[in-house]
Amino acid sequence: MNLKKQISSALIIPILLLSIFVSTSCTQKEYAKLVVINGNVATMDDTNKTAEAIAVKGDTIFAVGTNQAIKKLIGDSTKVIDAEGKFVMPGFIESHAHFLSLGRSKKQLDLTGARSWQEIVLLVAQAADNALPGEWVIGRGWHQEKWNSVPEPNVNGYPFHDQLSAASPNNPVLLTHASGHALFANRLAMELAEINNETPNPSGGNIVRNKNGRAIGVFEENAEGLIYEARNKVSIDKSRAEKIEEIKKIVALAEKESFSKGITTFHDAGETFEEIDYLKQIADEGNLNIRLYVIVGESNKALKDKLQDYRMIGYANNHLTVRAIKQYIDGALGSRGAWLLMEYADLPDSKGQNVNSLKYLSETAEIAAGNGFQLCTHAIGDRGVREILNIYEKEIEQSETENDFRWRIEHSQHISREDISRYKDLNVIAAMQGIHCTSDAIFVLKRLGNLRAKEGAYVWRKLLDAGVTICNGTDAPVEDVSPINSFYASVTRKLSTGNTFFPDQKMTREEALKSYTMNGAFAAFEEEIKGSITKGKLADITILSNDLLKVPDEELLNTEVLYTIVGGEVKYQKKR
Repeated sequence: MNLKKQISSALIIPILLLSIFVSTSCTQKEYAKLVVINGNVATMDDTNKTAEAIAVKGDTIFAVGTNQAIKKLIGDSTKVIDAEGKFVMPGFIESHAHFLSLGRSKKQLDLTGARSWQEIVLLVAQAADNALPGEWVIGRGWHQEKWNSVPEPNVNGYPFHDQLSAASPNNPVLLTHASGHALFANRLAMELAEINNETPNPSGGNIVRNKNGRAIGVFEENAEGLIYEARNKVSIDKSRAEKIEEIKKIVALAEKESFSKGITTFHDAGETFEEIDYLKQIADEGNLNIRLYVIVGESNKALKDKLQDYRMIGYANNHLTVRAIKQYIDGALGSRGAWLLMEYADLPDSKGQNVNSLKYLSETAEIAAGNGFQLCTHAIGDRGVREILNIYEKEIEQSETENDFRWRIEHSQHISREDISRYKDLNVIAAMQGIHCTSDAIFVLKRLGNLRAKEGAYVWRKLLDAGVTICNGTDAPVEDVSPINSFYASVTRKLSTGNTFFPDQKMTREEALKSYTMNGAFAAFEEEIKGSITKGKLADITILSNDLLKVPDEELLNTEVLYTIVGGEVKYQKKR
């Protein structure tokens, strides 16, 4: 072969190889990891409101469109879910609940169904019989307003501890109120906490006593800490390894419950730095499956010392974010701890509890603003709401930067008409729970009277018409974590009796769905990656048996979760 032919061959071979590579690359298709076809897709994306199918690549949405278009993206290894015409939506965002408490509640006595004090005493007696001597009996969910009869003797509807103490003489008992803002303890628990009739009320708390000054066993608001401190001594001797194993089990229980209800993101309203450390370790090990937006629940001193060290945004592939602080200005309405402008209708000498001083809360606001953290303050009573709006207004107005604060008022249950427009003026988010309206309605009129209840109780319509953002949730384990139940309450305000609680304040179906999707994402600064079925966003998808936008009201509560998908991975599938 002459030199000319050798040069020609040397040039032709690479060119042929290059042309083969280019040809292969041009014809190679990008196939999806997962596709959902034949869906009735409510995208919550205003630019493309409905679709038939979704394609997922990696952990994000790759394409949204018709069945015909999406089927072209199905390859040999693509997982295909045939939605069979069912309702497909962005994953539910639970905007206010307590993640670890939800998990713990699955290991405790469930008192939510108890309809009498005697029933609770019996449940405790059975638990004590099965417990080791000295082991704590823990329960949650009782509510004196939901019992069929008023126990005697009582103080404000609360029974005395005598029957409970007799039922469990060798085991301390701690039973948390459904609201989480009161608890019941037996004699042994009070002895371990060194509480007697002379023990003074802590600031922002109340040890309930009879007219003779005897502590009856009920501890409200900050007084709960006296019993919790005694209970927590049990875990002091546990090693870190033992604690993390316990937390892992609790996380698994909370995830299982959340996924079964269609929840893909969970706003966790108040965890300590120690608990965040455990969650971070679980995330580092690849075992945090749900997406958590953790709101720090710590003292101002601890916040000053450690807050910046815990700032995390989109950590562990968008499974753990920490950028918000939780605080409390008052208690709950059921235990008459909500801070009101006027006296309680059924307790005329009380306006409720201011559980943290305004000076202290102003300091928290300064810490939040100074560190670029969102502030989420529990406020249920109209006085509590007004005072926290005052604190927010002062801090926001004196800010020297154009910060997007998005500060929140958690619950926002009872609002004076003068304060509704202030939410919008300050861009404050109302983090509300639809289910609280219908669950609490049985005692709202007793506590507030008809006029105040009509003016300011769960006034979703007034807030929405004023342009206020509402994100929705359940406050679990105060209520069942089911978004379906809270959605139903939001759009019907219908009670179990068949009555409707001030129906003029209902949300529309679209507003309620938005409160559980886009608004939840916005309330966590995550609207660019969550809240709608949009190309490029995280592939967090829930498939339901009923169309939440069209099914008759009476069918809403029959809605079943068929699939819960996080980042393109199926985390829950209903068994057929």
